[in-house]
Amino acid sequence: MGFRVIKTAAATLLSVLVASAVGIPNAQSAGLLAILGVEVTLKRSFRTITARFLASLVGLFFGCILFWLLGFHYWVLGLYVLVGFPMIVKSGYKEGIVTSSVIVFRVFGQAELSLHVLLQQIELLAIGLGSAGLVNLIYMPQTGGVIYGIRKEVDRYFSVIFTQMARTLRDPAYIWDGKELIDADNTVQRGLTAATREMENHVIHPDEAWNVYFYMRKEQLESIQSMMQLLSQVYRHLPHGEMVAELFDQLSGDVLAEEYTGRTEHLLDELTREFEEMDLPETREEFEVRSAILQLCRELALYLKIAKRHKIPVSYKPEKRLKIRNKA
Repeated sequence: MGFRVIKTAAATLLSVLVASAVGIPNAQSAGLLAILGVEVTLKRSFRTITARFLASLVGLFFGCILFWLLGFHYWVLGLYVLVGFPMIVKSGYKEGIVTSSVIVFRVFGQAELSLHVLLQQIELLAIGLGSAGLVNLIYMPQTGGVIYGIRKEVDRYFSVIFTQMARTLRDPAYIWDGKELIDADNTVQRGLTAATREMENHVIHPDEAWNVYFYMRKEQLESIQSMMQLLSQVYRHLPHGEMVAELFDQLSGDVLAEEYTGRTEHLLDELTREFEEMDLPETREEFEVRSAILQLCRELALYLKIAKRHKIPVSYKPEKRLKIRNKA
């Protein structure tokens, strides 16, 4: 049983009990409004509740005009749906179409237009949607630990990818299926979804640190895909490839660290200077392979630049607020 089901049950029961206690007829309608108001995040909950409340007021106003002009007939309900729904959508409150219908149909059921009936519907709205908002406010699950686990999963995929790239440089005949690239991309997407949900649960001071981290990884994945294209052009073993493979071995460990170490960047700078002092290629084949390796180093430098752009990685501590720092 999910936490949203539990919250929905609590909000439904609370709204029906309150509506019954204040003497509203057919108090179960408050439970239906509460069901419609429960959401998975605080921000989405406030937005939805506001939209449903305002849409219900628009629908109630339009419905009362129709009932006053045309009377309480079934075909008037059809006319309300035909004209009222587009009006609510144009007002920008399309999330509240069902909620407004509940209120308008209650007025039709009572077949009476009076100030008492109208205030009763507004009171019902406040109780039903208010109960949903209250339950959402009282409990929202803490997902920091889940997001941290996703982050570690992404880091492990990156580590495996760099290890496989190093192996390919040492042995161009080695065949790697690249499955970890797909898995890493899917995991980053899961992380972005969870991070957005976590941010929406902090309405006043939302923390975007997790979003920054996963967007960084998404950008780095694009850089890795460019590296893979260059890696496919290294079809011959050269000492230069062996030297770059050591960089990726270093990076496969650095990416698991809790902070940006800069070790790979330092080694890359040294290797670049060393390449500049080497003799020129003697054959076309060597030129092509060495050219691909040099471009691979430049793409690796871009990857590291992305990491340096975001200074703070993420460190999860249950008793404290999340601290976010960046890694390789």
